[in-house]
Amino acid sequence: MTIGQRIAHKRKELGLSQEGLGDRLGVSRQSIYKWESDTALPEIDKLIALSRLFGVSVGWLLGVEESPSPEADPSGELTEQQLHMVEELVRRYSGTRGLSPRRRKVLKLAVAVGAVCLAGVLYSLFSQLGRLEQQYTDLQNSIYRVESSVDGQIGSISNRVEEILKAQNSLVTDAGVELKLVSLSDGDPGAAVFSAYAVPKTYQEGMTAEFQIENGTGGVQVVPGVLHPDGRTFRADSLSCALTDDIRVSVVFIAPDGTRSTQLLDQFDGLYGGTLPSARVREYSHGNLLGLEANSSGLLTLPEHWVTVSVSSSRTASEGQILPQAGAETVQVGLFKNKALVTWLEPAEKPESFHGDFEGEDFYHLPEGQQVTMTSPSTDQLCFAAVLTDEYGRQVVYPSIPYVLEGGSLTWVSGADLSGASPAVWRFDS
Repeated sequence: MTIGQRIAHKRKELGLSQEGLGDRLGVSRQSIYKWESDTALPEIDKLIALSRLFGVSVGWLLGVEESPSPEADPSGELTEQQLHMVEELVRRYSGTRGLSPRRRKVLKLAVAVGAVCLAGVLYSLFSQLGRLEQQYTDLQNSIYRVESSVDGQIGSISNRVEEILKAQNSLVTDAGVELKLVSLSDGDPGAAVFSAYAVPKTYQEGMTAEFQIENGTGGVQVVPGVLHPDGRTFRADSLSCALTDDIRVSVVFIAPDGTRSTQLLDQFDGLYGGTLPSARVREYSHGNLLGLEANSSGLLTLPEHWVTVSVSSSRTASEGQILPQAGAETVQVGLFKNKALVTWLEPAEKPESFHGDFEGEDFYHLPEGQQVTMTSPSTDQLCFAAVLTDEYGRQVVYPSIPYVLEGGSLTWVSGADLSGASPAVWRFDS
């Protein structure tokens, strides 16, 4: 076994999760995962702490002893077994066949003095490394501040240039769109109503205008513009369409000779999603899924797992409008592979072993032993997701961070989108 496998073996014997072992040692769960996956070695003090916790020798953890030996004497004295191991090492590398009692005593004293000296050297090295690391961190922060400042200046200049170009190419001298109403009803995505006005940059006697509204579903609603008494401003007070997350409002100026010129006035993103209930999904596991190994065929056997879901009843759309918020009528939590249901989790009470504040969170349970085969390690994704159905029969899916197989074990997908998703691309039949 490797060092990581020995640590994992003893941890599981004690019934500890990676997070639990980390708490006992005062390190993060990620450190335990790195040790057990042999991507990092524990520091000397952590090796000693592991040997005491597991009741084994440091030599067994490092793989230089065939079987676990009892924990070291807490007084710090070398045990007879440890002394025999040192003698064996001395015989192997110096050619001696044995040590006299006097030499054994001298050796014991030399080992103790050497350990003290080594500890002093290591402390000095760690102190210097700490100072270097702090200097490196300070340098990184300085570089980041300079980059941020430069990026900010470039962004400001780019935005200004974009504004100038838009103003030069715009067909209007003044325009505006206002969201007036969002309504929801059973069996319907909802509706949005807007008002709009536009003042053409070049007005011609006899010019007319149309206001158009698109919601990304293929249709276009057209409302004739009404000329304001000022003789230049066109208005439309009832622009309506089915509610979606991509709504665009434009004006079309029609010259007396029939020439049509179109100008986009405004676009509204996320209005539909802003009316749906929102949720946060969190995972808890005995034997964390992160780092879980698959067999040679990509088969994973999952440990016992809990998922909590907290549902929010209100939020604000990106445009700053407070939208009508539908409540969640039902909540289901499932395990999904490539957005296809593997199995539903059962609602559960909070386990007695869970401590802390879980107010507003509902628990869902996956029993130990659920199996999933990841046939395409580079593309297959595994995740837990909450499927919310609101009071109007609309659905939205909130996933957890998805997992992929990397090097034969599960790891998180970086940069995953955890916002509410349309159920259209999800399959709920197991």
